[in-house]
Amino acid sequence: MSLPKKEKIAIFWLRRDLRLDDNAGLYYALKSGYPVVPLFIFDKNILDDLENKEDPRVTFIFQEIENIRKDLRLRDADLLVHYGFPLKIWKQLSDEYNIAEVYTNTDYEPYATERDREVYNILKKKDTVFKICKDQVIFEKKEILSGQNSPYTVFTPYSRAWKEKSNDFFLSSYPSRKYLKNLLKWYGPTIPSLKEMGFEYSHYDFPSAKVSEELLGNYAEARDFPAKEATSRIGIHLRFGTVSIRQLARKAKEHSNVFLNELIWRDFYQQILANFPEVGNGKAFRSAYDHIKWRYDKDDFKTWCEGKTGYPLVDAGMRQLNAIGFMHNRVRMVTASFLSKHLLIDWRLGEAYFAEKLLDYDLAANNGGWQWAAGSGTDAAPYFRIFNPTAQAERFDPKGEYIKKWVPEFGTAEYPEPMVDHKFARERCLKAYKEALDQAN
Repeated sequence: MSLPKKEKIAIFWLRRDLRLDDNAGLYYALKSGYPVVPLFIFDKNILDDLENKEDPRVTFIFQEIENIRKDLRLRDADLLVHYGFPLKIWKQLSDEYNIAEVYTNTDYEPYATERDREVYNILKKKDTVFKICKDQVIFEKKEILSGQNSPYTVFTPYSRAWKEKSNDFFLSSYPSRKYLKNLLKWYGPTIPSLKEMGFEYSHYDFPSAKVSEELLGNYAEARDFPAKEATSRIGIHLRFGTVSIRQLARKAKEHSNVFLNELIWRDFYQQILANFPEVGNGKAFRSAYDHIKWRYDKDDFKTWCEGKTGYPLVDAGMRQLNAIGFMHNRVRMVTASFLSKHLLIDWRLGEAYFAEKLLDYDLAANNGGWQWAAGSGTDAAPYFRIFNPTAQAERFDPKGEYIKKWVPEFGTAEYPEPMVDHKFARERCLKAYKEALDQAN
């Protein structure tokens, strides 16, 4: 049975929420009183910018879409899948079908915000209601405000307020699966293949979406040591919404306060992006830092990208990133600090490189982390605090296990000398930052 042209329907638009369980927007759509058609759009605005045509993230999304479709078909329902430009697709859908309501979950990135505003305008012309729900965070935008009624820009007081407010109401799951009987019964056409969209299948071994109680129990003491398999690797699942943040937060609350803090950091950076959208468009959170006179040395940047700096912890991190699309969080801080402070290369270039390579790339967290390392963001390390990559390696990889795994030539004549002296780099950085801040003041 094909999609009816005249029957009033509700559409649920999947984006960063690729699951049928505990899905806020899907839940509200299924309770709307209209038969529901789930929709996913492979967005050419995003896909056309990806240079790697074997990008594992595209394969991951494609696989999850196939899984959702199989699940829906067991219920005689289907997933409508389009490939193209969202505004053009919504114009076609609104002309072709009798859409009473559209539901989706909020995406806080600048591109998504603008896209949703334009989709709203398209639907409004047809008197179609467009409802956007909170799903990928526990608290969004202005749900947690300081005593001055303004968004928090420092993590510690934000996290205290977050924990005080996070009661059962906010952490409860949406029983969306319970109402799947309200899906429209229909069968859609075959979905666009990866090849049709210009991509190749990636044989990447994606990490599990499950976080064990054992891992959470050891998380606080083991998470900073990159040689240990002591982090959850759940970033890609949070990024594309294949896990519920509410379920994760409940589990973290029960088993690991330190892991819970990591989830709160995620909410924190999302509300920073929502309340200060300029950071998502290349601006420093602390505007004075936009006065820094960065070096731009193509060869130095390339050396950093390839992990050939002569600082083994930095090199191990960059090679891990290049090989598997993941880098341990402690090492992310060290590599980011090295680029922005040792090499005095604009943090935005590093941010863009991470965006290209990280499987779990998320604009809010990536931008927040890079600005923290560069000193220009919220909660930023003071500009005069400059990580010593050698001391960091001695402390967090004392046996050199992580380094040896990713830099096998370390300790041989093949391994390069440090590309820059730590003391010299530190003094150069302090001078450049001080000049910028003096100029701003």
